[in-house]
Amino acid sequence: MDNFVSNLLPDLGKAFVERFEMVGISLAISLLAGTPLGIFLFITDKGSFLKSRFLNAVGGLTVNVVRSIPFVILLVLLLPFTQKIVGTTIGPLSASVPLSVTAVAFFARLVEASLREVDRGVIEASVAMGASLWQIIVHVLLVEARPGILRGVTVTAVSLIGYSAMAGVVGGGGVGDLAIRFGYYRYQTDVMVCTVVALILLVQAVQTAGDAAANRADK
Repeated sequence: MDNFVSNLLPDLGKAFVERFEMVGISLAISLLAGTPLGIFLFITDKGSFLKSRFLNAVGGLTVNVVRSIPFVILLVLLLPFTQKIVGTTIGPLSASVPLSVTAVAFFARLVEASLREVDRGVIEASVAMGASLWQIIVHVLLVEARPGILRGVTVTAVSLIGYSAMAGVVGGGGVGDLAIRFGYYRYQTDVMVCTVVALILLVQAVQTAGDAAANRADK
């Protein structure tokens, strides 16, 4: 048992570092790009501030196309793009590219859904007071939708943890790569069990922290 732990811990530690790198990069990009995209989808929708059927349809179609492609297929489709962006198709940094693409589309829909839950009376009151569109977005919509957006961040982070395991199958590294190399190809079931338990604990920690943050932000 001691020999097993001493042999596994270094690889497991490295795998989790690579996973945190993939999830951290893609989650940050999803927040930076997915939030404005979700706002765009909301304000261009029918009956909203900048209603435009064409712009909303283009944005919605783009998001739906990305979300409809299974992540493993998206990994392969984006290999040429990944090569141009980071110069390689192997490693956690390269895996962050397709992870970011799917996370942006996923989080944008969650932001849009959270904004739709904002009380219309609050928005109408802001308009009546002469607030500009920028002021309404920053000081009303994002503030009122903050609990929902935080829950969306949590859901996105948990999803990325699962997606990053798939990235390991095609050379992205991380826990998925460790589980495949040792747990599957070498028939080391104990390694597979350890990685699964570690992932369960990680997801539980992320979910608990996200729920706590959302509850604190909820009025």
